[in-house]
Amino acid sequence: MHSLPLFHRIAGSRVVVIGSGDMAAAKRRLVERAGGICVGEAEAHHARLAFVALEDPGAAQVAALRLKRRGLLVNVADRPDLCDFTLPSVLERGDVLVAVATGGASAGLAKQLRLRLEELLPASLGALAAALAVAKERVRARWPDAAERRRALDAALARGGTLDVLDGNAAERVDGWLTAAPGAEAERAVTISLVSDDPDDLTLRQARLLGTADTIIHDEDVPPAVLARARADAVRYRADAAPGISGGVTVILRSPPPT
Repeated sequence: MHSLPLFHRIAGSRVVVIGSGDMAAAKRRLVERAGGICVGEAEAHHARLAFVALEDPGAAQVAALRLKRRGLLVNVADRPDLCDFTLPSVLERGDVLVAVATGGASAGLAKQLRLRLEELLPASLGALAAALAVAKERVRARWPDAAERRRALDAALARGGTLDVLDGNAAERVDGWLTAAPGAEAERAVTISLVSDDPDDLTLRQARLLGTADTIIHDEDVPPAVLARARADAVRYRADAAPGISGGVTVILRSPPPT
């Protein structure tokens, strides 16, 4: 990854915005939409973030360096080389935020990807998030074990599940899902024999298994690009050091054939 994706809470916090015109106005709208308070450089000692939206490249660079020396993280419009952080294209569905970023390579590409996702994700997705938030303690009570709870949610939210995330009526079924108390996915182990070093050669089923598995056991020479498709919090073992298979869903990754 070229960046670490983070969602930064700024409600009630001061954020420095330097500049005028449309570019600066867009930054101010974004800050205010997230609950932040736009201030000038004179109040930089109260802030942690800053946006520089100046047309003159030299002035923008000087302002950025000045703010960085004061300990702020700085975003400079149209200058990814000067940015401590970049702004993604954001899709909002209530509490659900989807951010698309290209590391500053192309804001236009990020925008078009976000527009495609706008067409795909239903407006009701925010309602589903709200319903799950209300039911959080009931979900915890039904599945006290975190791994079982995650597997139950994965099964319900998956394609065709009771709470399929792309189903516009899913939010209305949260109570019924909990009342029915479906079981979590059974413990099992699945072996994936890779056909190449390219993660794009994974089948949809294989990619889905990697993305939901609790444990990954892999041959030593399985490519990092393939391992990156697994859940970040999945437990990982090399095949020659694995303690055995126990609990949840385990994916065993076998090396691709030699070329």
